[in-house]
Parts: sequence; C-alpha cells; structure tokens
Amino acid sequence: MWLNGRVPVLQKSSGKRRNRGGDFFAVVLLLAILTGLGWLWWRHLHLEKKPPAQLPAPVNVVKKSVSPLLAVPVVKIVEADPLPVPVLPVPVAPPVVIPPPAKPPPVAPVVPATEFPRPVHAALETQIALARRAISPGSLDGAIGSQTRAALAAFQRTVHLPAAGTLDTDTQVQLTLAAPWLVNYLVTSNDLARLQPLGKTWLAKSRQSALAYETILELVAEKAHAHPQLIQKLNPGVDWATVSGGTVLKIPDVSYPPPVDLAAFVIIHLSGKFLEAFDAGTNLLFHCPCSIAARVEKRPVGQLHVAVVAPNPNYTFDPSVFPESPEAQAIGHKLILPPGPNNPVGVAWIGLDRPGYGMHGTPAPEQVGRTESHGCFRLANWDAEYLLKLAWIGLPVEVLP
Repeated sequence: MWLNGRVPVLQKSSGKRRNRGGDFFAVVLLLAILTGLGWLWWRHLHLEKKPPAQLPAPVNVVKKSVSPLLAVPVVKIVEADPLPVPVLPVPVAPPVVIPPPAKPPPVAPVVPATEFPRPVHAALETQIALARRAISPGSLDGAIGSQTRAALAAFQRTVHLPAAGTLDTDTQVQLTLAAPWLVNYLVTSNDLARLQPLGKTWLAKSRQSALAYETILELVAEKAHAHPQLIQKLNPGVDWATVSGGTVLKIPDVSYPPPVDLAAFVIIHLSGKFLEAFDAGTNLLFHCPCSIAARVEKRPVGQLHVAVVAPNPNYTFDPSVFPESPEAQAIGHKLILPPGPNNPVGVAWIGLDRPGYGMHGTPAPEQVGRTESHGCFRLANWDAEYLLKLAWIGLPVEVLP
C-alpha cells in the first residue's frame, strides 16, 4: 500500500518539473521576439534619417556605434563641408635675362648676274668694282694678287671694316657693281692712225714725232686699265696682227669717278708700294700701286711737296742717271724725248721739291709695283693722269718707310 502510495507521488513531482521547463523556453522565445522587434524598430528609426542617395561626398569623420542588443558595429558617415584649398604663394623665379640673338653673318644678296647693282662674284669683278671707286688694283688681270689685296684693304678702311685685304662676306655685301663689267669697244680708224713703231734706242726714240702706242692691243689694254693678256683672253677669236677699223672688242668697263676736290695731302708707303691721296677730312680720294727706287739710299723718306705738274710731258734723257747703261754712256749728252704713252715718264709728271724725283706714268703699266725705279715713283699711266687732277703746287707728300 505504501509502495503503491509512493508511486503516484513520484509521478506528480515529475509532471511539475516538466511544466517549469516549458515555461523557461517560453520566456526565452518571448525575449527573442522582443529583441527582434526592438532591433527592427531601431533600424527603422535610423534608416529614416539616412539622406537621399547622391554622389559620394568627401568623407571627413568616421564614427562607429555598437548596438546594445546585438553588439553589431555600424559605420556612420557624417558629411562635412569641403575643406578649403589652401592658396600657397607661388614662388617668383628671378627674371631670366635672355641674351639677344647673335647677329648672323651678313650674306651677300643673291642677284642674277644680269641685274644691277649686285655684289661682285669673282676676282675680275672685284678689281673693276674697286677701280670704279678710284681704288686702283693696278692692271686688271682677274687674279687676286698683292696689289688687289692692298686695294681691298683700302676699300675696307673706307667702309670701316677690318683691313684684311680679302673678299670676305662683309666686304662683298658693300662692294657692288652698279653696271655690267664688260663693254664693247669699237676700233676706229683714228685708233689705228695713232700707232707707230717704237725706237729701240734712246737716240732713236728722241728722233720720233711721238712715243705713241705700238699696237692696237696696247692701246685697248690701257683704255681698259687692263693687262694685255686679259684683253686677249676676253677676245679669243681676234687676230691682233690684222685688226681693222670696225672691229668690236670686249673690254672691262672701267672709269674713275670725276674728282670732287683737290687732295689735301698724299702718303706714299714704301713697304706696301702704294700711294694714297686724301682730302682735308682724311677721306680717301685715290689709291694706286707704285714702283719705288731699287736702292734704299735713293728712297726719299720724309716730307716732300709738289713742285711742278705737267700733263703729257716730254722727257729729258740724262746719261748720268743711267750709269749702268753702255748706250747712255756712249751718247754722252742729254736728249729730249717726245711725249706719248711710251715716254719714260708716261703721260703725266708730278715733280717733287727734291731734284730728280717725282710721281709719273710709265710705258709698262703691267710692271708697276713689281719692278723698281731709279728713285721716282712710277704709276700706271691712267693712275698718273688721275693723280694729276688731284695735285697742286705745294701739295704735301709724305714718304713712309
């Protein structure tokens, strides 16, 4: 009975424990439901505050908050005004000094050979352009020799260029031809009538009516201020032994400019073998080569003056001046030789105030500056004629070593 009574008690106690276990799970479920509802409510509140979707703005501050229920980290983005861009001072570089561009070397303008004025293109054109400025290079021969270099240096000094005596670009720019350099020359009957043979001795020359040109080649060459060989080269088809009136020849077109004033002084450079005449302002009026005395003691260095001027002079032959000549010593007396381009002093005589000395022409102009005299200063006939136009009695002439 007791045993039977114990069994129901045990069964009742077991049912109560089951009831308490069921209540516990009901509470837990209720809490979970409440927690879920709370989380949904919290999330709803925060989503309502979220701004409308737009382009991302600059992020300034990032804050983290943790839900008290689930401890889930939530990132909250707070918009901020864009930061002002700092304006930094721009460093100012020191001024850069740009040097002016280097002056390009002058270039002679390219002008067709048939158009003028234009720069000179060759040696002969250079000589002609110089001669047209009364800067004589001696007998024109188409070669740049010592006399042409001296003439170039003289021209360069007149235009304030370095007197190098070479046809550099600077010189070529300024040394121009204003007209064609060749011209036709018509041989006339008067030209042929002037010709006569030249005596071979002093005595024979003294008996002639004139010491004129011997050949038409010599006559034409002097008219052109040229070497006879250049005239032959310019006229290769001409038979010079049979030239007649009406023959047309090609010659350099050269003439000196008319003098604008008389010379104020003349300087003769013995070392350079050239003569120059200047006006009162030291402007160059004339330049030409000259021959000087063979013997140093015959060279009259120092100050001289013009004592006499004589165009187309005769010549007094004095045997004492030619001690080396057996013919002169055999003659034994003075002779008077007639005027003419083949006279020993050419077509002009400018006597100096030292007896026996003067500046004069010569029958062999192509030899000027290359041969030496007995003491006088020999010039080409065309140069002596031009100097005569510049000279006057009393003109100072300084002879430099």
